[in-house]
Amino acid sequence: MTKLRVNSFSISLDGYGAGPNQDLHNPLGVGGEALHAWARATRTFRQMFGSDGGTTGVDDDFAVRGLANIGAWILGRNMFGPIRSRWPDDTWKGWWGDTPPYHTAVFVLTHHPRASITMDGGTTFHFVSGGIHEALKRASEAADGRDIRIGGGVATIQQYLRAALIDEMHLAISPVLLGSGEHLLAGVDAVTLGYKCTEHVATPSATHVVLSNGT
Repeated sequence: MTKLRVNSFSISLDGYGAGPNQDLHNPLGVGGEALHAWARATRTFRQMFGSDGGTTGVDDDFAVRGLANIGAWILGRNMFGPIRSRWPDDTWKGWWGDTPPYHTAVFVLTHHPRASITMDGGTTFHFVSGGIHEALKRASEAADGRDIRIGGGVATIQQYLRAALIDEMHLAISPVLLGSGEHLLAGVDAVTLGYKCTEHVATPSATHVVLSNGT
């Protein structure tokens, strides 16, 4: 059965999944890059972006798990780029250059329709203006029995959490404080929604926590 998953989503000790003031120079908000130091060091992450080396062990194991059996992705518009409101043109094609690291269909939530973009390496960005349920339906069709991964950002994960649609969520709690930004679990009653902690393990770089929906 297809699962809707969040994997390798990093948050700060004070619960923020992104820093404030996202722009072209701060894709994850001010200070947000520090959340992902654990992932950038892993062999899996480095291979995704064409580099050699990297760490193995628990952090890398979680990175590997996050890529297993993924047939489609869902992203919020802020994860795709810094542009707000209407698309001024078709120039912006994401943060990742000509070969994004997804290699499958990616459904981008937006209020402003746009034609799909086919990139090198098998990634096609589709822009969905009908909300989270339409995006999930289309992603399920594209996944063809495999799982769907939500890549973020915070607002997108919150929408799917509040609808209790996420089956499993892996959070990597990084040993940094942001002080402000986008707080992942603010206003989300995960207990009432049926989520339980089913796994937790700490490394020098992060504390990994898995929440599963048992409803």
